[in-house]
Amino acid sequence: MNNPLKPKVNAHQPATPYTAADLPVDEAGRIYHLQIKPEQIAPDILLVGDPGRAEFIGSRFLHDLEVEHEHRGLITITGTSDITGDRATIISPVKVTVTTSGMGTPSLEIVVNELVALNEIDFETRTRKSDFPRLHILRVGTSGALQASTKLGTLIITSYSIGLDNTGLLYEVPYPDENCKRLEQELDHLIRSAMIADSRFYGKIHPYVSRAEPSIVAALMEAAEIFGVPARRGLTVSNSGFFAPQGRDIARVIPSVPGLTKVLSAYDARLEGQRIENMEMEASFLLHFLGGLGHWAGAICPTIANRQENTFDLHYQETIISATKVALQALAIIRSRS
Repeated sequence: MNNPLKPKVNAHQPATPYTAADLPVDEAGRIYHLQIKPEQIAPDILLVGDPGRAEFIGSRFLHDLEVEHEHRGLITITGTSDITGDRATIISPVKVTVTTSGMGTPSLEIVVNELVALNEIDFETRTRKSDFPRLHILRVGTSGALQASTKLGTLIITSYSIGLDNTGLLYEVPYPDENCKRLEQELDHLIRSAMIADSRFYGKIHPYVSRAEPSIVAALMEAAEIFGVPARRGLTVSNSGFFAPQGRDIARVIPSVPGLTKVLSAYDARLEGQRIENMEMEASFLLHFLGGLGHWAGAICPTIANRQENTFDLHYQETIISATKVALQALAIIRSRS
């Protein structure tokens, strides 16, 4: 078994065996939402929001498929990945699962919890295994660029994620480093200062900051260089929605944080020149939750819009293909060094 993880002695361990209400498993031994059995997932996983994108990745990038399943709009496909190119060759094939996370952290919270349960829990005894493989989970999604200089199609490789959702606030995960603590404090003040003074919600929006696994960030940057595609490392804002939560003012209700995109794009994180590069809706909880468990997580999201330049790429599928190649190559790099 590669990189086995053991539950930490002092870590929070709910009472086991887990009840049928806490861990719904059907008569066929499949977890409730994904409707997948433990042996049907690989420890190397791509998460995508769009079920159609999961099907596309499965048909284009995976062969010798072992699983093709859909339930509740959640597509799960497990097969073997071989990525080759003029400058890239995977030494050995990698078994990969691609699955749908849905839109937003509430949906992703369900899917990621089920993936972890499939990996860590013995469904026969409903108890946690004494050890289990370390998961490597990469989000491949789309995003909007916040820096005017970022060209459409640039791959943003997340170093830290700023959660403007509240899903992560229900999971008590320690700060992974001092940067997260500092960034949270500064961003909390920044959001307050940008809000309407008499807002009903003043002081109630509290960003939480999570960190991508540094080894995954390095592997993604290396893979992008191998394929010769433009990529930037930077901070990602994860929002609770698409319109006002991302600064889009098209409703007949005033946004609580006017000018959100300009406020965030101007912020200096003081992290080796990194800036807040993009906005999307899922990375925050993924990095927060998996990091707290000792699994490795990362995110790579092409920019299909530039919020400062008010541009949108109607033909962004090629950049999704590039991001997928980079993500699969990164998983292979990590696996080869495990």
